[in-house]
Amino acid sequence: MDLSLKRRSLIGGGILGFGTLLSKLLPSSAFAQTPTSADTSTPSGHSVPVHGGSMTMGDVDNSRNGFDPQNILTDWEVGKVSQLPNGKTLREFEISIAEQEVEIAPGVVYPAWTYNGRVPGPTLRVTEGDRVRIRFKNPGVHPHTLHFHGIHSARQDGVPGTLEAFPEQEVVYEFDAKPFGCHLYHCHSAPFKRHLHKGLYGAFIIDPDPKQHPDQQEKAQSRLLGSPQNAKWQEFLMVMNAFDTNFDEENEFYAVNTIPHEFMKRPIQIERDRPVRVYLINVTEFDPINSFHLHGNFFDYYDHGTTLIPTLRTVDTIMQCQAQRGILEFTFQKHELGIYMFHAHQSEFLELGWMSAFEVVA
Repeated sequence: MDLSLKRRSLIGGGILGFGTLLSKLLPSSAFAQTPTSADTSTPSGHSVPVHGGSMTMGDVDNSRNGFDPQNILTDWEVGKVSQLPNGKTLREFEISIAEQEVEIAPGVVYPAWTYNGRVPGPTLRVTEGDRVRIRFKNPGVHPHTLHFHGIHSARQDGVPGTLEAFPEQEVVYEFDAKPFGCHLYHCHSAPFKRHLHKGLYGAFIIDPDPKQHPDQQEKAQSRLLGSPQNAKWQEFLMVMNAFDTNFDEENEFYAVNTIPHEFMKRPIQIERDRPVRVYLINVTEFDPINSFHLHGNFFDYYDHGTTLIPTLRTVDTIMQCQAQRGILEFTFQKHELGIYMFHAHQSEFLELGWMSAFEVVA
């Protein structure tokens, strides 16, 4: 296996050339050829632009992986809910380490470390002010932690020496959820770079408590999972990530929710008359920034999701450094039906997998 080949020298000829060359590193089944017309039809019959065939061919075996990137878009975990004597809502979660292989592209198997057997880990969703309790089990062979972005005490920080779970150990994290917003949790054990890149990260969404925001109750209600106002929205979680398959500290694959080109092959259907909200997080290792660009439309952006007033209005591209996150809101209500792409605006990222599409339907 010739590991001297570098991503940046491979990408020049597009992913087909990339696939041809990288086949020296990986099984020949790993890369694509130009999809057939049948491969590019959506469930509603629209044709998906293939842009010269710069997509992987074939499909990842989601059942083998144990998770589906389409489901990750909307599978919020709210925990076991009860009430404490002081009236506060308690939400209890269980997270366990699984060191397992994950098929990140057709035929390309990556030795991942996972939370609850998936990359990204489960999307924890709570309400501002809830007491959050997480039982964290580590049956693996390396030490691991849960480090939550948010406001909490040093005793709950989840770093080496503080609530770090060594092999066969269990630790419990407990804190109040604040501030509201779109947050991240990840392993902080050393070496940090390796633990993050192996897949140990997930989303932590804290919905605003409308009672605490009397001047913006309607907006806060719209973000509160389970409220009638929230039901009007189409909400999706998108975690921008990447994988260095030959461990040369450059990524060979980029994606949203782990599988390259997944949402280009199977666009995300959205109803034209309902607004869209995207919880966006960047955990891409080895590249300083990642980005999100929407075709044919603009959106409002809430940096970190910690405000109810947009921090950017009417933009079509935003950048995020690693661990940065935010909320995007937009509508296609006045648009014609069809396929609208979205992707990273770093050209090599999209060529290597971070290319997606919405299918706007009636």
